[in-house]
Amino acid sequence: MNCPVCEAPVLAGDTYCEACGHTLGAPACASCGAHAVDAEGYCERCGLRQPTGRDHAEIVLDGGAAALTDKGLRRSRNEDAMALLASGAAIVTVICDGVGSSPRADEASAVAVETASAALVRGLPPEEAFDLAGRAVAKLATSVDDAPASTYIAAVVEGGRITLGWAGDTRAYWLPRSQQRHSTLLTEDDAVETGEITAWLGADAVDVALHVRTLTPEEPGLLLVCSDGLWRYLDGYAFPSTGTPIEMAREMLRHALDSGGQDNVTIALIPLGVTHG
Repeated sequence: MNCPVCEAPVLAGDTYCEACGHTLGAPACASCGAHAVDAEGYCERCGLRQPTGRDHAEIVLDGGAAALTDKGLRRSRNEDAMALLASGAAIVTVICDGVGSSPRADEASAVAVETASAALVRGLPPEEAFDLAGRAVAKLATSVDDAPASTYIAAVVEGGRITLGWAGDTRAYWLPRSQQRHSTLLTEDDAVETGEITAWLGADAVDVALHVRTLTPEEPGLLLVCSDGLWRYLDGYAFPSTGTPIEMAREMLRHALDSGGQDNVTIALIPLGVTHG
């Protein structure tokens, strides 16, 4: 027998390679097949980040509301996270985009989404859900120099009314049914002209206030909530005008990938005033 990493001889029953220290009996790599995947999910032989359930995922609710997330074409992992839940007559969605320059950004977005969505489903106000999510992300840090971070946006749709809360540059748009190929931006980015964000969740976030906006659209349409993996490609884009929300979300994803797929892509579409099957 040989070590799958350094190919030094090893004996049956050995738990690690004495030559390189690799733990024997590790999972097999999806690319090269070597039993060399470490605890962080990387193959120690070829370096590939192993696929996870977050590489691509979709959610569809009764009534048509849908969401999807995809790691895109250029990222080794998906650092976006999403939730789409029904709570009585309300629909709740939360999308968080892990800040790529921070450590363990995928953990930051995941814990923020889990915490905030649970709070909103319980009926807590947007500010309290945001505060709880911020505390949960801050707990991931070992110091201010090792602080996972994430953007944040949440939407609660009930009775024809939309309540949005956001910090960072994850966005929401309104797509009216009469002009569904066009959109209205509902949020404002916390970012400077060069694109760097100025607000996020994390232990190193300073004086971050949640933006809250409530609106009642005057006609049926779709609420679109998305990460920058989509909206960076929306200039001049004609949104799909037919299909169910999940079909439309898949078409938007294809547009983002065909345009370069530089970042993770997360999209939620919630119909108001009309049911999409």
